Amino acid sequence: MTDSGALVVRGRLVQPSSVVDDGVVVASGGRVTFAGSVSDALATGYGPAVETVLPAPGTYLLPGLVDLHNHGGGGVSFPDVTTAEEALAGVLEHRRHGTTTLLASLVTARPEVLLERASVLAELAVAGEIEGLHAEGPFLSYHRRGAHNPADLQEGSVDLVRDLVGAARGYLRTMTVAPEVPGVTGPGGVAEALVEAGVLPSLGHTDGSTEQAEALIAQVTAALAAAGSRLGPMTATHLFNGMRPLHHRRPGPIAACLAAAARGDMVVELIGDGVHLDPATVRSVYYMVGPDQVVLVTDAMAAAGVADGRYELGPMSVEVLDGVARVVPEEGSPEAGEEGPIAGGTAHLIDVVRLAVAGGVPLVDAVRSATAVPARVLGLTGEVGSLEPGARADVLITDADLRPLRVLRQGVDVARPSRS
Repeated sequence: MTDSGALVVRGRLVQPSSVVDDGVVVASGGRVTFAGSVSDALATGYGPAVETVLPAPGTYLLPGLVDLHNHGGGGVSFPDVTTAEEALAGVLEHRRHGTTTLLASLVTARPEVLLERASVLAELAVAGEIEGLHAEGPFLSYHRRGAHNPADLQEGSVDLVRDLVGAARGYLRTMTVAPEVPGVTGPGGVAEALVEAGVLPSLGHTDGSTEQAEALIAQVTAALAAAGSRLGPMTATHLFNGMRPLHHRRPGPIAACLAAAARGDMVVELIGDGVHLDPATVRSVYYMVGPDQVVLVTDAMAAAGVADGRYELGPMSVEVLDGVARVVPEEGSPEAGEEGPIAGGTAHLIDVVRLAVAGGVPLVDAVRSATAVPARVLGLTGEVGSLEPGARADVLITDADLRPLRVLRQGVDVARPSRS
């Protein structure tokens, strides 16, 4: 049943709820035509093509990974690019390591800078190189700003939302907002404008109360249902990081996010890179809300895949030491001489998956949280994030330790650098 141009790969096939030890994926024309066991493939008539391909021992077949929160890599910072060609180098750094679908994330900056960067990155979205954009800010808490420039934070502005949607040519997919910032929640606010524009609000960088978080979650959940949006549910931007800590008498936003995820109204991002969160925290969240409400992300910045050193993240200067990125406090500032806040990640998404598994998360759950779950959030179920007939032939082939061996995007091999 396979045509002469069919692509066949074999290995341990990771499906949403199980691993098929003797698995095979067949693709043609950039789409999956079969995914399952070799015995089923033979029974279906795929024999000649399947039998000539032998898997390496321990090889895993994963869907191409989907990263909802990524500021760059390979020395390229998405919030600082001036050309689409420059930005593409950062996209390819992650694609070579298995991330075949990606949102390019911006950081808080002056409105004119945000619009300029959105316009540049939109070129990659139009070309199909990225799925779209994520705007992290500028409607964020001053007290929980993390690596965001305090001078550029502002109150919620529907006009800026509309300008940003326009500059992104309709490819703005998500936007991180803090519920306590004036102008974000309530009638006529930013949250409402985002849903109307087809953009998914994400709760994050907040010092708000449980009640303020609950109000935003309720508003967005109702608005998405009323709009019949294919996106959603809403997300929590890197849960725990950039949020008021959970306290038994002042539970803050984390309690609201966990409760919303447990009832299916939210998907929580976890940066499970071993720096932002302890593996036990990652494992515990899986137990509390279930793998279908968790999405693993990198929050990667320019240093992902390259050496330690000094980098830029929008208007902020970042120092990377031993793979940990931190903001460099300005000279003369009250924070000068102190250790700055964490400023994004330096891992690839497959590294995050591998660390989650090492920390006790079942393999199928960790993979689902980096593939099918983020695809569902973006309204792309059946298109990416899974290996099933009709889906895009995005395949990550790894060794037994979940280290990339080969990456296919739309059935075409992604070139890997000689250093990998």
